[in-house]
Amino acid sequence: SLIGRLMFELPEEMGLIAVAVRQTQGKGRGGNVWLSPVGCALSTLHISIPLHSNLGQRIPFIQHLVSLAVVEAVRSIPGYEDIELRVKWPNDIYYGDLMKLGGVLVSSTLIETTFHILIGFGFNVNNSNPTICINDLIAKFNKEEGTELKPLSADCLIARTVTVLERLIEIFQEKGPNGVLPQYYKYWIHSGKQVRLRDEEGPLAWIVGIDDYGYLQVHQEGKGVESVHPDGNSFDMLRNLIVPK
Repeated sequence: SLIGRLMFELPEEMGLIAVAVRQTQGKGRGGNVWLSPVGCALSTLHISIPLHSNLGQRIPFIQHLVSLAVVEAVRSIPGYEDIELRVKWPNDIYYGDLMKLGGVLVSSTLIETTFHILIGFGFNVNNSNPTICINDLIAKFNKEEGTELKPLSADCLIARTVTVLERLIEIFQEKGPNGVLPQYYKYWIHSGKQVRLRDEEGPLAWIVGIDDYGYLQVHQEGKGVESVHPDGNSFDMLRNLIVPK
């Protein structure tokens, strides 16, 4: 891709963002194709992270920071704090725990002592089909609360997401995971939820939080807390399967 080639030709401190109007070759996790019609905010962002930094030692956290940045981009606007936009571990943006509105995909290349990271993120701003979009949520909120919040534009939300992400990265680099986790938990959909481990008949476990490396922590009766990682696409709200590391 163009941005993949450009990534290594730019000065170190310069970030690069590509914004797609319409995407037909989107990549999802596990090789799924992600189609993005008009009405979706879609971008690829390039950042550099030093290997010997807090985030460089915990690269899986980047997808969580980006998901959080998308949610914050909306919910940090005065008046929009109660729009039910949330994060779903590891890399989705949801309306409550009901419907997916967007997602994040991160790929990283380590060159000497610097991670070059490509972040793809997309979320549905104006499209009511096939799912729901952010402006639907705003309209619904206005109707229920008697407010007059304006619809948001894709450009504004992409710009806000990048700005919030830069701030979250700074905080993470300074304070580590604990600098951002309280905010992440405020917006995530998993508090107090149960999941099955390994398969649909597997043991039940409670979701506790995420560990220092961004993996999910679960508590199984009599077993204590263990960390699990996403198994391709199996961690979905319908099947709730996760695989211990």
